[in-house]
This record gives sequence, C-alpha cells and structure tokens, in this order.
Amino acid sequence: MATAAKPKAEASHFTDTKTLRAQARKNVEDGAVTRNFPEDRETIIEKLNESLATEWVCVLRYMRHYHTATGLVSEPIKAHFLEHAKEEQAHATALAERIVQLGGEPDLNPDNLTRKSHAEYREGTTLKEMVTEDLVAERIAVEAYRELIHYLGDRDPTTRKLIEHILSQEEDHADEFADLLDGWEGE
Repeated sequence: MATAAKPKAEASHFTDTKTLRAQARKNVEDGAVTRNFPEDRETIIEKLNESLATEWVCVLRYMRHYHTATGLVSEPIKAHFLEHAKEEQAHATALAERIVQLGGEPDLNPDNLTRKSHAEYREGTTLKEMVTEDLVAERIAVEAYRELIHYLGDRDPTTRKLIEHILSQEEDHADEFADLLDGWEGE
C-alpha cells in the first residue's frame, strides 16, 4: 500500500533566516510584539483590560461571600467561595502579565473596575442568593471569553490559549454553582 507524499510547504510562506534575524533586531524594545502581530493590538489590550476588571470584581465578590456567608450549610460553600477567589486572582495576574507583554498597561484603577467589568458586583444576602449571583457572573464571563476567543481567532494564539485556559476554569466554576443550586432546599 503506497502512502501519499506529504505536500511540501511553499517556501514563500516562510521568511528566510537572514530576514528573520534582521527583523528581530528592529524595535527590540517591543519585546514579544513583532512586525506580524495583529494590527488591532490596542483592541486586544482593551478587551484584556475588560477581562482583568471582570476577574477583580469577581475576586471581591467571592471574598465578600466568603466572609459573610452564614448558616448550617455555609462552611463547604464558603470553601468554594475562597477557592474561586484565588483562581480568579490567578486569572487576573495572568491577564495583567499578558497585557504588559503586549506593550499595554493593566488598568487596576479601582474607579474603573466596576465600569469595565462584564460582571456586576451583586452581593446577595442569603447563601442561595450569593451562589446565584456567582453563577450569573460565571455565565457572563464564559460568554465574554468565548466571544474574545472567536475575535482572536488564529491572529494571536498566545492570548487565545490563555483565554481558553481561563474559560475552561470559568465553565467549571459555573458547573459547580449550578450543581449547588440543583435541588436547593430552603431560602
């Protein structure tokens, strides 16, 4: 049985080594941002700053829920709140690092966080309301990250992979809260 030969990549798709080396020496101060980076880098940075704001708003809401949740069944749910706060903070750190890598500045101005955040800062007063608000925020994040992944396409694979990783964790968070609410009894 004969196997088909793999098609050779056309040489025109690749930059020759001499040119690659010369281009790498130009604009060295731009770090990882090279000449083939998408022209809409500022839009990508803006969207990452919106995601960064969302993550910090979620950290703050989770920490409030962790500190204020009470009741007979609150302890295991408080553990979820604390774990999720730590994961959201890790997301925020990764997003801020990527923004800097792209030549931008992470916007951590508290006055801007709730304005730029996709998720609202809704506290909830009962344990069930807290879980519901966290589920709603996770669903918002899931949709926003899916849209960002679609927007990025293949133009910025590093950012896309970061967002895909965060999306996976946000989907897990949403599933956990949906499971907690499934069959909830009481208020």
